[in-house]
Amino acid sequence: MSEAVRKRFSNVQLLLLELFSEDLSEEELLEIKQLLSEWRFKRATEAANRVVKEKGWTKEDFDRLLGSHLRTPYAKEAS
Repeated sequence: MSEAVRKRFSNVQLLLLELFSEDLSEEELLEIKQLLSEWRFKRATEAANRVVKEKGWTKEDFDRLLGSHLRTPYAKEAS
């Protein structure tokens, strides 16, 4: 693969291009999408759990956040 092409894609994109250089069936494509979605969800959950542990947040902290209104108040436009 040329250097220009390599710079255009990330390492994971290049890997996937090489792995899947032939067409897959719709069923196989859906299976791959599901696997990638599960992997991303797992990574996001692990990152969130790390932050919760680092900050020492508890269930009570989350309950308090759920009950709070943190939106920025905006002035109503004059009609």
